[in-house]
Amino acid sequence: MKAMIVQTSEPVALIGGGAVAPADLAEVLTRAPVLVAADGGADRALAAGRMPDAVVGDMDSISEAARAAIPAARLHCVPEQESTDFDKCLRMIEAPLIFGLGFLGPRLDHQLAVLTGLTRQTEKRCILIGEHDIAFLCPPRLAITLEPGTRVSLFPMGPVTGQSRGLKWPIDGIGFAPDGRIGTSNEATGGAVELTVAAPRMVVILPRAALAAAAGALSG
Repeated sequence: MKAMIVQTSEPVALIGGGAVAPADLAEVLTRAPVLVAADGGADRALAAGRMPDAVVGDMDSISEAARAAIPAARLHCVPEQESTDFDKCLRMIEAPLIFGLGFLGPRLDHQLAVLTGLTRQTEKRCILIGEHDIAFLCPPRLAITLEPGTRVSLFPMGPVTGQSRGLKWPIDGIGFAPDGRIGTSNEATGGAVELTVAAPRMVVILPRAALAAAAGALSG
């Protein structure tokens, strides 16, 4: 097994090549002080005035200017082309929680690839942060406190069943699948929402305002 590139007991901020608002990056860095860039995400980090602690990827997107600005010891090339830079980063980071910025951008193919990546690294806790939504792979058991009426969408990346408490429409007894039943636009009834899933294939999608609640739930 290849050694981890980043090993830390603190959460990690992982920045991709998509658009990242400086305010979002600043907020995440208060929660996750270690900054890792996925390839061209290094340019995004530098543009926001932040020096990444590590850059991981096949290095086909990072600019020459960014290469020159970042110490060589922080550049980690993983040349294989069988996985995305996001996949490479998840494999090479060992941290209690990862916040992903710049991955839920305008390209639908990139978003689907990133969501697929979550299901390949099921032991990693990672919250993807977009302009309007956050998304993460549901662990076997999840307890999260949400305001009444909060949108809770559950999207299966493969066949999966589960149970719920605190949702307007319970999921008990439903067989979910990407080509069958999906669980978008459910709602929290208020207070604790509890989910259990039989397999690591369910992506939870919440409003951006639920970031703190999600971080607390996945850190427990």
